[in-house]
Amino acid sequence: MVKQLTVISGKGGTGKTTITSSFAALAENAVIADCDVDAADMHLILHPDIFETNDFYGLKVASINKNMCVDCGKCATSCRFEAINRYNLIDVYKCEGCAVCEYVCPVNAISMVERKSGEYYCSHTRFGTLVHAKLGIGEEASGKLVSEVRRRASELAAEDGSDMILIDGPPGTGCAVIAAITGTDLVLVVTEPTISGIHDLERVIGVTRHFRIPVAVCINKCDINMSLSQKIYDHCKINGISVMGMLPYDRSPVAAMVEGKSVVEYSDNSLSSMIRSLWFEVSARLLK
Repeated sequence: MVKQLTVISGKGGTGKTTITSSFAALAENAVIADCDVDAADMHLILHPDIFETNDFYGLKVASINKNMCVDCGKCATSCRFEAINRYNLIDVYKCEGCAVCEYVCPVNAISMVERKSGEYYCSHTRFGTLVHAKLGIGEEASGKLVSEVRRRASELAAEDGSDMILIDGPPGTGCAVIAAITGTDLVLVVTEPTISGIHDLERVIGVTRHFRIPVAVCINKCDINMSLSQKIYDHCKINGISVMGMLPYDRSPVAAMVEGKSVVEYSDNSLSSMIRSLWFEVSARLLK
Protein backbone atom coordinates (compact mmCIF):
# COMPACT_ATOMS: atom_id res chain seq x y z
CA MET A 1 0.00 0.00 0.00
CA VAL A 2 1.32 3.45 -0.96
CA LYS A 3 1.91 5.67 2.08
CA GLN A 4 1.26 9.40 1.89
CA LEU A 5 3.10 12.12 3.80
CA THR A 6 1.94 15.73 3.66
CA VAL A 7 4.23 18.54 4.82
CA ILE A 8 2.34 21.71 5.72
CA SER A 9 2.77 24.89 7.73
CA GLY A 10 0.41 27.27 9.43
CA LYS A 11 2.04 30.19 7.62
CA GLY A 12 4.29 30.75 4.65
CA GLY A 13 8.07 31.00 4.90
CA THR A 14 8.67 28.42 7.61
CA GLY A 15 10.80 26.16 5.40
CA LYS A 16 8.16 23.64 4.32
CA THR A 17 9.35 23.29 0.72
CA THR A 18 13.00 23.33 1.80
CA ILE A 19 12.41 20.28 3.98
CA THR A 20 10.13 18.50 1.48
CA SER A 21 12.67 18.87 -1.34
CA SER A 22 15.33 17.32 0.88
CA PHE A 23 12.93 14.48 1.70
CA ALA A 24 12.49 13.98 -2.05
CA ALA A 25 16.26 13.70 -2.41
CA LEU A 26 16.44 11.13 0.39
CA ALA A 27 13.41 9.02 -0.55
CA GLU A 28 14.26 6.03 -2.69
CA ASN A 29 10.94 5.25 -4.34
CA ALA A 30 8.49 8.12 -4.07
CA VAL A 31 6.21 10.25 -6.22
CA ILE A 32 6.36 13.94 -5.34
CA ALA A 33 3.25 16.14 -5.43
CA ASP A 34 3.49 19.93 -5.18
CA CYS A 35 0.08 20.87 -3.83
CA ASP A 36 0.87 24.51 -3.11
CA VAL A 37 -0.95 25.35 -6.34
CA ASP A 38 -1.39 29.07 -5.61
CA ALA A 39 2.37 29.60 -5.31
CA ALA A 40 4.11 26.45 -6.51
CA ASP A 41 7.90 26.50 -6.17
CA MET A 42 9.07 22.88 -5.94
CA HIS A 43 9.87 23.04 -9.66
CA LEU A 44 12.55 25.65 -8.94
CA ILE A 45 14.53 22.97 -7.09
CA LEU A 46 13.61 19.83 -9.00
CA HIS A 47 13.88 21.27 -12.57
CA PRO A 48 11.08 19.10 -14.00
CA ASP A 49 10.95 17.77 -17.54
CA ILE A 50 7.22 17.84 -18.32
CA PHE A 51 5.83 14.82 -20.12
CA GLU A 52 2.10 15.40 -19.57
CA THR A 53 -0.02 18.55 -19.40
CA ASN A 54 -3.68 18.63 -18.33
CA ASP A 55 -6.11 21.55 -18.36
CA PHE A 56 -7.92 22.32 -15.12
CA TYR A 57 -11.46 23.64 -15.08
CA GLY A 58 -12.64 25.13 -11.81
CA LEU A 59 -15.87 27.03 -11.27
CA LYS A 60 -18.27 27.47 -14.15
CA VAL A 61 -19.05 31.03 -15.26
CA ALA A 62 -22.13 32.58 -16.81
CA SER A 63 -22.45 33.12 -20.56
CA ILE A 64 -25.20 35.15 -22.27
CA ASN A 65 -26.56 34.25 -25.70
CA LYS A 66 -27.03 37.68 -27.26
CA ASN A 67 -29.35 36.30 -29.93
CA MET A 68 -31.81 35.15 -27.25
CA CYS A 69 -31.39 37.98 -24.72
CA VAL A 70 -34.32 40.43 -24.47
CA ASP A 71 -32.44 42.99 -22.33
CA CYS A 72 -34.83 42.70 -19.40
CA GLY A 73 -32.03 43.37 -16.91
CA LYS A 74 -33.12 40.72 -14.40
CA CYS A 75 -29.72 39.03 -14.49
CA ALA A 76 -27.85 42.25 -13.69
CA THR A 77 -30.14 43.23 -10.81
CA SER A 78 -30.08 39.72 -9.35
CA CYS A 79 -26.28 39.33 -9.37
CA ARG A 80 -25.01 40.21 -5.89
CA PHE A 81 -21.41 40.15 -7.16
CA GLU A 82 -22.10 42.84 -9.80
CA ALA A 83 -20.61 40.59 -12.45
CA ILE A 84 -23.16 41.69 -15.10
CA ASN A 85 -23.31 45.33 -16.18
CA ARG A 86 -26.18 47.28 -17.73
CA TYR A 87 -25.08 46.23 -21.20
CA ASN A 88 -25.46 42.57 -20.18
CA LEU A 89 -21.74 41.95 -20.40
CA ILE A 90 -20.25 39.49 -17.91
CA ASP A 91 -17.04 40.15 -16.00
CA VAL A 92 -15.69 36.61 -15.62
CA TYR A 93 -13.33 37.74 -12.83
CA LYS A 94 -16.31 38.82 -10.72
CA CYS A 95 -18.56 35.88 -11.58
CA GLU A 96 -18.73 33.38 -8.70
CA GLY A 97 -20.59 30.71 -10.64
CA CYS A 98 -23.68 30.82 -8.44
CA ALA A 99 -26.03 30.52 -11.48
CA VAL A 100 -28.64 32.93 -10.11
CA CYS A 101 -28.63 34.75 -13.44
CA GLU A 102 -29.37 31.51 -15.27
CA TYR A 103 -32.23 30.81 -12.85
CA VAL A 104 -33.92 34.23 -13.21
CA CYS A 105 -33.54 34.62 -16.98
CA PRO A 106 -37.09 34.45 -18.46
CA VAL A 107 -35.91 33.35 -21.93
CA ASN A 108 -33.16 30.88 -20.96
CA ALA A 109 -30.50 33.05 -22.61
CA ILE A 110 -27.92 32.36 -19.90
CA SER A 111 -26.01 29.15 -19.34
CA MET A 112 -23.10 28.16 -17.13
CA VAL A 113 -20.01 27.17 -19.11
CA GLU A 114 -16.64 25.64 -18.29
CA ARG A 115 -13.66 27.99 -18.11
CA LYS A 116 -10.04 26.96 -17.93
CA SER A 117 -8.60 27.96 -14.55
CA GLY A 118 -5.13 26.47 -14.71
CA GLU A 119 -3.03 23.46 -15.62
CA TYR A 120 -1.43 20.51 -13.89
CA TYR A 121 1.61 18.61 -15.06
CA CYS A 122 3.44 15.31 -14.71
CA SER A 123 7.21 15.56 -14.95
CA HIS A 124 10.40 13.57 -14.71
CA THR A 125 12.95 14.83 -12.15
CA ARG A 126 16.24 13.55 -10.80
CA PHE A 127 14.35 12.33 -7.72
CA GLY A 128 11.48 10.65 -9.53
CA THR A 129 8.07 11.68 -10.84
CA LEU A 130 6.68 15.09 -9.88
CA VAL A 131 3.04 16.15 -10.22
CA HIS A 132 2.65 19.92 -10.00
CA ALA A 133 0.20 22.62 -11.05
CA LYS A 134 -0.33 26.27 -11.82
CA LEU A 135 -3.58 27.99 -10.87
CA GLY A 136 -4.49 30.98 -13.02
CA ILE A 137 -4.20 34.50 -11.62
CA GLY A 138 -7.24 35.40 -9.54
CA GLU A 139 -8.76 31.94 -9.94
CA GLU A 140 -10.52 30.01 -7.22
CA ALA A 141 -11.16 26.30 -6.55
CA SER A 142 -7.56 25.71 -5.45
CA GLY A 143 -8.79 22.84 -3.28
CA LYS A 144 -10.25 21.13 -6.34
CA LEU A 145 -6.93 21.51 -8.18
CA VAL A 146 -5.05 20.07 -5.19
CA SER A 147 -7.35 17.05 -5.33
CA GLU A 148 -6.57 16.63 -9.04
CA VAL A 149 -2.82 16.75 -8.35
CA ARG A 150 -3.15 14.14 -5.61
CA ARG A 151 -5.36 11.92 -7.76
CA ARG A 152 -2.84 11.90 -10.60
CA ALA A 153 0.04 11.35 -8.17
CA SER A 154 -1.75 8.31 -6.75
CA GLU A 155 -2.27 6.91 -10.24
CA LEU A 156 1.41 7.35 -11.13
CA ALA A 157 2.53 5.85 -7.83
CA ALA A 158 0.45 2.75 -8.57
CA GLU A 159 1.79 2.55 -12.12
CA ASP A 160 5.43 2.99 -11.03
CA GLY A 161 5.21 0.72 -8.01
CA SER A 162 6.19 3.55 -5.68
CA ASP A 163 5.83 3.00 -1.95
CA MET A 164 5.32 6.63 -0.96
CA ILE A 165 3.82 9.95 -2.07
CA LEU A 166 5.52 13.08 -0.72
CA ILE A 167 3.09 16.01 -0.71
CA ASP A 168 4.31 19.59 -0.38
CA GLY A 169 1.15 21.20 0.96
CA PRO A 170 0.00 24.81 0.99
CA PRO A 171 0.26 27.07 4.05
CA GLY A 172 -2.70 28.06 6.20
CA THR A 173 -5.85 26.20 7.17
CA GLY A 174 -8.13 26.72 4.15
CA CYS A 175 -9.78 24.31 1.72
CA ALA A 176 -6.52 23.73 -0.19
CA VAL A 177 -4.88 22.52 3.03
CA ILE A 178 -7.83 20.25 3.80
CA ALA A 179 -7.60 18.81 0.28
CA ALA A 180 -3.85 18.23 0.77
CA ILE A 181 -4.12 16.37 4.09
CA THR A 182 -7.37 14.40 3.80
CA GLY A 183 -6.70 10.67 3.75
CA THR A 184 -2.94 10.95 4.24
CA ASP A 185 -1.05 8.68 6.63
CA LEU A 186 0.95 11.40 8.37
CA VAL A 187 1.07 15.19 8.43
CA LEU A 188 4.34 16.91 9.32
CA VAL A 189 3.79 20.50 10.40
CA VAL A 190 6.80 22.79 9.97
CA THR A 191 6.71 25.73 12.34
CA GLU A 192 9.03 28.43 13.64
CA PRO A 193 9.54 30.02 17.09
CA THR A 194 7.60 33.24 16.54
CA ILE A 195 4.31 34.44 17.99
CA SER A 196 2.56 34.08 14.63
CA GLY A 197 4.23 30.69 14.13
CA ILE A 198 2.84 29.38 17.43
CA HIS A 199 -0.63 30.75 16.73
CA ASP A 200 -0.79 29.24 13.26
CA LEU A 201 0.66 25.94 14.50
CA GLU A 202 -2.20 25.60 16.96
CA ARG A 203 -4.74 26.29 14.21
CA VAL A 204 -3.31 23.80 11.73
CA ILE A 205 -2.99 21.08 14.38
CA GLY A 206 -6.66 21.69 15.14
CA VAL A 207 -7.46 20.99 11.48
CA THR A 208 -5.49 17.73 11.42
CA ARG A 209 -7.11 16.53 14.61
CA HIS A 210 -10.57 17.41 13.33
CA PHE A 211 -9.97 15.03 10.42
CA ARG A 212 -8.27 12.49 12.71
CA ILE A 213 -4.99 12.49 10.79
CA PRO A 214 -1.75 11.57 12.64
CA VAL A 215 0.41 14.67 13.06
CA ALA A 216 4.00 15.44 14.02
CA VAL A 217 5.93 18.70 14.27
CA CYS A 218 9.28 20.05 13.14
CA ILE A 219 10.54 23.32 14.66
CA ASN A 220 12.64 25.07 12.04
CA LYS A 221 15.12 27.86 12.89
CA CYS A 222 14.64 26.79 16.51
CA ASP A 223 17.63 28.76 17.82
CA ILE A 224 16.34 32.19 16.81
CA ASN A 225 14.20 32.14 19.98
CA MET A 226 14.87 29.19 22.24
CA SER A 227 12.25 30.19 24.80
CA LEU A 228 9.49 30.09 22.18
CA SER A 229 10.89 26.83 20.79
CA GLN A 230 10.63 25.37 24.28
CA LYS A 231 7.07 26.67 24.53
CA ILE A 232 6.18 24.89 21.26
CA TYR A 233 7.90 21.71 22.43
CA ASP A 234 6.04 21.75 25.78
CA HIS A 235 2.72 22.43 24.06
CA CYS A 236 3.24 19.46 21.75
CA LYS A 237 4.28 17.19 24.61
CA ILE A 238 1.20 18.08 26.66
CA ASN A 239 -1.02 17.34 23.66
CA GLY A 240 0.68 14.06 22.75
CA ILE A 241 2.30 15.34 19.55
CA SER A 242 5.79 14.19 18.57
CA VAL A 243 8.39 16.86 17.83
CA MET A 244 10.48 14.93 15.32
CA GLY A 245 13.01 17.61 14.55
CA MET A 246 14.47 20.88 15.84
CA LEU A 247 16.50 22.45 13.06
CA PRO A 248 18.81 25.44 13.64
CA TYR A 249 18.92 28.60 11.56
CA ASP A 250 21.38 28.21 8.71
CA ARG A 251 22.27 30.17 5.58
CA SER A 252 22.72 27.07 3.41
CA PRO A 253 19.04 26.71 2.36
CA VAL A 254 19.18 30.07 0.58
CA ALA A 255 22.48 29.22 -1.09
CA ALA A 256 21.12 25.82 -2.11
CA MET A 257 18.00 27.30 -3.68
CA VAL A 258 20.06 29.84 -5.62
CA GLU A 259 21.80 26.86 -7.22
CA GLY A 260 18.51 24.96 -7.66
CA LYS A 261 19.42 22.21 -5.22
CA SER A 262 17.96 20.68 -2.09
CA VAL A 263 19.83 21.31 1.16
CA VAL A 264 21.06 17.72 1.49
CA GLU A 265 22.49 17.89 -2.04
CA TYR A 266 24.15 21.25 -1.59
CA SER A 267 26.09 20.67 1.60
CA ASP A 268 27.00 17.93 4.05
CA ASN A 269 26.87 20.26 7.03
CA SER A 270 25.17 19.86 10.40
CA LEU A 271 21.81 21.05 9.05
CA SER A 272 21.88 18.40 6.31
CA SER A 273 22.70 15.78 8.93
CA MET A 274 19.73 16.88 11.05
CA ILE A 275 17.40 16.80 8.04
CA ARG A 276 18.57 13.25 7.31
CA SER A 277 17.80 12.29 10.91
CA LEU A 278 14.39 13.93 10.62
CA TRP A 279 13.70 11.95 7.45
CA PHE A 280 14.72 8.74 9.20
CA GLU A 281 12.25 9.46 12.03
CA VAL A 282 9.42 10.44 9.69
CA SER A 283 9.85 7.56 7.24
CA ALA A 284 10.18 5.04 10.06
CA ARG A 285 6.87 6.17 11.55
CA LEU A 286 5.22 6.32 8.15
CA LEU A 287 6.29 2.87 6.98
CA LYS A 288 5.96 0.93 10.22
